[in-house]
Formats: sequence, structure tokens, C-alpha cells
Amino acid sequence: MANPEPMKYRHEVKHIITPGDDLILTSRLRKLFVHDKNADSHGVYRVSSLYFDTPNDTALRQKLDGVNCREKFRLRCYNGNPDFIRLEKKSKQGSLGHKRSAPVTRKQVERLLAGDVEVLLESGDPLLGELYRKMRFQLLTPKTIVTYDREAFLYTPGNVRITIDRSLRTGLNSLDFLNPEMFHAPVSDGMSVLEVKFDEFLPEIVKMAVQTPHTRAGAYSKYAVCRRYD
Repeated sequence: MANPEPMKYRHEVKHIITPGDDLILTSRLRKLFVHDKNADSHGVYRVSSLYFDTPNDTALRQKLDGVNCREKFRLRCYNGNPDFIRLEKKSKQGSLGHKRSAPVTRKQVERLLAGDVEVLLESGDPLLGELYRKMRFQLLTPKTIVTYDREAFLYTPGNVRITIDRSLRTGLNSLDFLNPEMFHAPVSDGMSVLEVKFDEFLPEIVKMAVQTPHTRAGAYSKYAVCRRYD
């Protein structure tokens, strides 16, 4: 059996930015870089994620405690479209991140939320199988819904992706993940999250473009913020 391809980690740098800096930064980025092709005419799309955790909140505690190597599982959909849902596993080593993903259907998600864990074994996908094992043996369960509006910019050299996430809000019932009428509670305090992801190097044009007077790098977790409102 061939050895699996090693995971390629990317640099991930987050900044918390004020509404004023958001306006300045967005105006600059729109002039320099192209939007993500999946965005609407304004360059924005909605991201909704359902995060899993153990009864002891292992993923949350590891994040809050600053554990260097950690992982999270989540279901993710865009613009409330139930026909495009993905299971993602996010692995972190310090400021480096790696993501694996696999498609899941609305029916699979509905069965999973109804407690039918066996549905994860039917496709034979390795990532779904890994979630099955961790739901069985580590007792992972759906914990909270994280939703926000994202504006994403791309710069090909260095494989750079710049995102600004706004209007962070949380769904108060994890079983409502597919409910288009789900109630969300706002949790962002008016701040936005700037994130820059790149491979081996960050091009100078990007480094200069994301500078704002009040930008501060920080270990910010949307999942952790939303868990305060459980």
C-alpha cells in the first residue's frame, strides 16, 4: 500500500479589525485583488458551520489553552444552500493550518442530526469514516452553529487568500443547521476578522495591503466566541 501523501500546511494569520479599518482595508483590497469566484455581485457570501466537540469540550479547551496541535470537525454550507454541504476537518500546528474536506448530502446530514451515526459509513469516504469513529469512541456531537458574512480576495503568487469575516452570529440550536428560518444571535461586537492564508511566503504587496492603523494579530476563534452563548 502506498504511503499517504503528507499534509501540506499553510500559514494562517488572523487580525481583529475595527469597523473603520474594515472600510479602509476593503476599499484598498478591492482595487488590488480579485474576489472569490463563488461570491455574489458584491463579493460576499454567507458561511454557516456546525462544529462538533466532545462532552468535555476538548476542541474548545485546547483552543483556549493554546494547545499547539489540535483539530476540529465541522459541517459547512454556503449561502444556506443545502445542495452543497461539506464535512471538513481542520488541523492546526501553531499558526499553520491544514484542511481536509468531503462532500455530504442533505439527506446524510438530516440522518446524522437525527442520531443515525451509521450514515457516515455508507459512502466509504475516509473522512466520514474518521468522524464516525470519533463520534463512537470520543463521543463527538454537534455543539454550535457559527455563521458570518465573508468577503474573500485572491492573489495567485504565494497562493494567497485574504478574507474579511463580518457579522459573526450563532445559531442557538445545533439541530437547526439546515433550517432556513433558524434564529441567530449576534456575537461580533461590531468587529471584523481579517485572515491571511499563504504557502511558503507572503508577497510584499499583500503584506503592505493588509496594514491598517489599529490592526492587531490575535489567536481568535469564531467557534470559541460562539460557544460563550450556549
